[in-house]
Amino acid sequence: MTQKIATFAAGCFWGVEANFNNIPGVIDTVVGYTGGDVENPTYRMVCSDKTGHAEAVRVTFDPEKLPYRDLVKAFFDMHDPTTPNRQGPDVGSQYRSVIFYHDEEQRKVAQQVTSELERSGKFRYPIVTHITPAEDFYVAEEYHQRYYAKKYPWRS
Repeated sequence: MTQKIATFAAGCFWGVEANFNNIPGVIDTVVGYTGGDVENPTYRMVCSDKTGHAEAVRVTFDPEKLPYRDLVKAFFDMHDPTTPNRQGPDVGSQYRSVIFYHDEEQRKVAQQVTSELERSGKFRYPIVTHITPAEDFYVAEEYHQRYYAKKYPWRS
């Protein structure tokens, strides 16, 4: 089986991870922090909005069952990509919308899907999602991993 990695930030990583885990072709997910300039950040540090990191989900997927394009489309469906540094009640740069690409092909696909959505008129406001190279990914504390599955096991 072929495996690839994708990384997304779309608000609080608990719900984002749960959404990705429900997509056929997703093999695994890990929540963590990326996109900032502090090594080995903790949740408390990231919540201070001073590390530059976003709460993110690293998705391992099978590209033969789930094309990267479909992952990007799912990402846009699971959050509001038009609100800078905010998702619902969560406010701060750690909740920004970002696609962290791992190679040139992912960058191209992310830009294509974003452009297609902009032209489609699906969103009332402009998309503010950043498309940026993947950086060091720091795995979040264990209690954040699969949080919804632990808290609401009947939903998984």
